[in-house]
Amino acid sequence: MKLLVHRRLASWIPAVAMAWAAVGIAQQPPKTDAAVHPRTLPFEVRAEAILKELNPEFCWFHPRAAAIPGFGRQGQPAVILTLQKHLVADDHYSGLYMMRTDDLGKSWSGPSEIPELAWRQGPNKETIAVCDVTPGWHAPSRKLIAIGTKIRYTASGAILLDQSRSHEVAYAVFDPPANRWTTWKMLALPETDGKFFLSGAGCVQWLVQPDGTLLVPIYFKGPTGSDYSSTVLHCAFDGEEMKYLKHGDELSVVGGRGLCEPSLAFFKGKYYLTLRNDHRAYVSTSEDGLRFARIRPWTFDDGSDLGSYNTQAHWLTHREGLFLVYTRRGANNDHIPRHRAPMFVAQVDPDRLQVIRATEKVVLPERGVMLGNFGAAAITPQESWVTDAEFISRLVDPQAGTRPHPRGADGTVWLGRILWSKPNE
Repeated sequence: MKLLVHRRLASWIPAVAMAWAAVGIAQQPPKTDAAVHPRTLPFEVRAEAILKELNPEFCWFHPRAAAIPGFGRQGQPAVILTLQKHLVADDHYSGLYMMRTDDLGKSWSGPSEIPELAWRQGPNKETIAVCDVTPGWHAPSRKLIAIGTKIRYTASGAILLDQSRSHEVAYAVFDPPANRWTTWKMLALPETDGKFFLSGAGCVQWLVQPDGTLLVPIYFKGPTGSDYSSTVLHCAFDGEEMKYLKHGDELSVVGGRGLCEPSLAFFKGKYYLTLRNDHRAYVSTSEDGLRFARIRPWTFDDGSDLGSYNTQAHWLTHREGLFLVYTRRGANNDHIPRHRAPMFVAQVDPDRLQVIRATEKVVLPERGVMLGNFGAAAITPQESWVTDAEFISRLVDPQAGTRPHPRGADGTVWLGRILWSKPNE
């Protein structure tokens, strides 16, 4: 995942070998009796391939979907899937591509490159791209917004971190009737004390408020230090431009590169934030989306650690339940770097902030390789989607991209359907 730092894809480090200390972490909740959990919502899962491609030069990455109400066939939503190529170098990404379905995934067009969102050349002949993109529907303006992080590359694909990125939370706007994208625009953040010297909104889930403003989680750090903090930006959006209004609490933890890739959800009057750390995953809550309670580690409802670490997690919300999508250790998956396959979905106890183990299901399979940066989104009242792609790359296997993995991975871009037993709002 993009953490705005250059790194190799390393194998996971067992938790027992990790030394960590935290700032403001809530005490781990006691073990609880499953009988006192909220009523769970039954659901089914179904995984299907929407694209397969083996290419030694790239694999598809960052597939994330957003529904555009009423623009599909027979009044159904159209669904836009943004994705890009992961090239051979670590964290080296192409410009943005798009797939589209007007019949809820029965047929797809693309992937086709979006000319307005392709690579650009910077003033020093560096390559400029935007990666880790999450699209979402802005109902008040009837526009689709794609939010990500601007990245500068050398000719060899190495990330450049020599300049401030306080203006490099990137966004672009899609107008469905015109079928047209704007070019990337940059959200200006305050430059006080260099707080946002390195900042990104990569791989985050963001929300539209009833008044049309946005709550956008980001992670950031100054020009020195190795740990990121996370916060939520409150931004205005007039249908064309985003504008910073203020930001909320600055959440931090010592070690493990801090807190990154925060994702935000709203469920029954409360905001929920999940956060990535190298050692484990964390969660917090808020009444207003800006001021958050002390973070606590993610656990199952028996009090044991969730086992998710050094990767992102995302939310799905239903009117009758809150759900988390994640990867974890402990699933006969020690051969997968960072245990990033299979992909799980489970219901969350919103009061105890625990994952209800009995509801856990595999939504996307493990086939010998990592699953990459993924998306989770509501599509219709009947189903939500989890989208991901198999990281079959020469970066980890010199022969990758020329033949399928012995366990089955073949460069598939996956659609995992969450089929609800009751309609969602």
